[in-house]
Amino acid sequence: MSRFEYAPALESRAIVDIKSSYGLFINGAFTEATDGKPFKTISPASEEVLAEVSEAGPADVDKAVRAARRAFDKVWGPMAGRDRAKYLYRIARLIQERARELAVLESLDNGKPIRESRDVDIPLVAAHFFYYAGWADKLEYAGAGDDPQPWGVAGQVIPWNFPLLMLAWKIAPALAAGNTVVLKPAETTPLTALAFAEICQQADLPPGVVNIVTGAGRTGQALVEHPDVNKVAFTGSTAVGRAIAKSVAGTDKAVTLELGGKAANIVFEDAPIDQTIEGIVNGIFFNQGHVCCAGSRLLVQESVYDEVLGRLKRRMESLRVGDPLDKNTDIGAINSAAQLAKIRELSQVGEDEGSERWSPECELPAQGFWFPPTVFTGVSQAHRIAREEIFGPVLSVLTFRTPAEAVEKANNTPFGLSAGIWTEKGSRILWMANQLRAGVVWANTFNRFDPTSPFGGYKESGYGREGGRHGLEAYLAH
Repeated sequence: MSRFEYAPALESRAIVDIKSSYGLFINGAFTEATDGKPFKTISPASEEVLAEVSEAGPADVDKAVRAARRAFDKVWGPMAGRDRAKYLYRIARLIQERARELAVLESLDNGKPIRESRDVDIPLVAAHFFYYAGWADKLEYAGAGDDPQPWGVAGQVIPWNFPLLMLAWKIAPALAAGNTVVLKPAETTPLTALAFAEICQQADLPPGVVNIVTGAGRTGQALVEHPDVNKVAFTGSTAVGRAIAKSVAGTDKAVTLELGGKAANIVFEDAPIDQTIEGIVNGIFFNQGHVCCAGSRLLVQESVYDEVLGRLKRRMESLRVGDPLDKNTDIGAINSAAQLAKIRELSQVGEDEGSERWSPECELPAQGFWFPPTVFTGVSQAHRIAREEIFGPVLSVLTFRTPAEAVEKANNTPFGLSAGIWTEKGSRILWMANQLRAGVVWANTFNRFDPTSPFGGYKESGYGREGGRHGLEAYLAH
């Protein structure tokens, strides 16, 4: 497949007004940190410093939690659901009004292609707030009893791969249920969370209902372990999720954890081949593979292995790696130097263990953090690249002969977040979906999200669900 050459189609940065420094958002206003050191957030595509951001220490976290508690006790908790819904609708509309600005800011701070932030992330963010606004006055139908009550103060910690979307997954159901929030964004991608704080001000959200504290692991730990936090919600690595589970053990805090994954994307011999190739590419190279539910293990039936692999390589040769703000870009920058080092390390391990590595020819920019789309063949289930979450644009390919063997290989992982099935047989889809130990199973598609549909995993992929009625239920006391 030849690659068409396109002139650059850069999205303008002029729509974004990035301040030189940002404070913490506590009790409806931006304030300076009292016991943390400021840190810099950079663009992963250019290593340019975008802004200096305050680090919240334990005293700042305590101040934010106390503000959230006051707002819960005096304003948000007693407020009628229909009135809370008005604020959520207002926030959703403001997100739509500022969609282009938020998309550019997300791509600058995160490194993802503007097409993805513009066409996927930001529309889904608004959709989540619209969806949960509709639930705010219907909580008795959420499955938590006739008179469901909010937990109180929710402490939320989100990752860097979908910064604003993960914020929406957390904040929208929490507010709809009547909780107040203290949220910590990832230290490498704080800017859209801080822009959301401005949106809260625009929406005249009562002070203290939403608080944003920026920082790294120390800040998140202070938030999770704060004695006046009633509900903890975390999305991130399994290792940190384990630490959180230990820290809240023995307390009365409610917890949901959405952790890592090593999803199997299973291709049968009768799969619609063109659609399948696009699904494989979307499954692993969307968002540079920075997706917890990425289809990073490709299981192909032996009879179609050669055809699938050949077509996949031809499709990969047409992928464009480059400037995230170029509308032609398919694969953007890796989020950080640390994540790039991890991807390189595990890719080298794959070669050392005997797998064959292949990437299309592509010229990577000299500045920034970049990694080409990569496929490993000759992979066994014992290889680390088939067992560990790489969290990058790296695909491991294995084969199978029978549906039973496919199930056995797909389930042979400590994770259980997602899976994909490609076949024209509806009965096979249903049988496989019942056998696969995964929280989400896609059939003849991949990475399809909707605010009405619950998302979450089993085993080391965490527990609890986000999205849909189930995601709302997690913020209601039973």
